Amino acid sequence: MLKIENVSAGYGDLKVLYNVSLTVNDGEVVSLVGSNGAGKTTLLRILSGFVPITTGKIEYNGKDLCSIKTFNKINQGISHIPQGRGIFGTLTIYENLLTGTFSKKYRHLFNKNLDSSYKMFPKLYERRNQLAGSLSGGEQQMLAIARALMINPSLLMLDEPSLGLAPIIVKDMFNIIETVAKTGVSILLVEQNLKQALSIADRGYVLETGNIVMEGNAKELLADKNIKEAYLGI
Repeated sequence: MLKIENVSAGYGDLKVLYNVSLTVNDGEVVSLVGSNGAGKTTLLRILSGFVPITTGKIEYNGKDLCSIKTFNKINQGISHIPQGRGIFGTLTIYENLLTGTFSKKYRHLFNKNLDSSYKMFPKLYERRNQLAGSLSGGEQQMLAIARALMINPSLLMLDEPSLGLAPIIVKDMFNIIETVAKTGVSILLVEQNLKQALSIADRGYVLETGNIVMEGNAKELLADKNIKEAYLGI
């Protein structure tokens, strides 16, 4: 579905990514892990069209993704949940979910997917008229996921979904991501919590200072001695 080949990028004179290659197949969960500042968020921003590449190419379902305007990425079935969740705090839960189908292509899905969202997240239904900014961090992340799913995406990109959440809520959040994956949505998960991210993934990539240093089966990566020493302190 997604094929990234030898992509380099940055911000002005600051180079962030160096010849990064990565793939996501249909129905697959791929985790991109690494420490803070490794370039993980930059890669997702490239895929959404907020950061241009300097070299390389990106294909999505056989199309040149870089040639598609940012506002049209959603019409390709791509949902991006940014770091910090990106919800509208002054709107209600219901209004936030309504924005999930702002594109004409997806407006017919609103009522059906609203019901699906409320079934997946009963708390959102209970508080549907509550301002999103008054929700807890975990509830806001639920809302961000629910809104992203309003278009029945083919590819869901999540940037640090566990950021700022209590450990018990983090466990719930990854269970939710696993549930979403079982519906057939392809997921590209960017995360510092390496153990949790790889435990729910099919494959993983380790990014260090803008370079992919390891890749492979997620369970094998999680068992790798070097990764345990570098990221888990084992």
